[in-house]
Amino acid sequence: MSFLRRHRAATPAGPDFDVLAMDPGDWPGNLGAGLLPAPDGSCQGVFLRYDLFGGRGPAMIIGNLPEGSPARDLVDGQVPFEVAQLLDALENDEDVEVTGMEDCPVMQGDNLLIVRKIKLSEGRISCVQFDRSDNVLVTIASWDRPITDDLYALLKPLPAELFQQG
Repeated sequence: MSFLRRHRAATPAGPDFDVLAMDPGDWPGNLGAGLLPAPDGSCQGVFLRYDLFGGRGPAMIIGNLPEGSPARDLVDGQVPFEVAQLLDALENDEDVEVTGMEDCPVMQGDNLLIVRKIKLSEGRISCVQFDRSDNVLVTIASWDRPITDDLYALLKPLPAELFQQG
């Protein structure tokens, strides 16, 4: 007699790439991190929620999605994963769409980034994206705060070990 077992997707132990973000020790508010699991148990992305509002919702979400992550596959007008997470965390069920994009050069240390500023139908959300040299897509979504060039100076690679689950 055979038995059928339902296997649940394993939660990934952690990413196999460093995460570009603001150091948690430099952030004055609450910080949370989440991993995006794939059915095979690999990590398909890491996102960090920075909360300056004392538990009343995140001020910013920074996502790192490696090449091949399904969260990178968007249809025209669909908001990035991090924007959807920000809206969900704020319990905002308003329909938000991408209305345009603009490429801008920005220096991060000695590196030149081509940053895509994503314009959204919800004016209180700022969103930018850029590709890293290791093909990880970094997206920053901010609520009610503009994303200025000085933010890029605060970004640093955090080692994958920091996000390993015990």
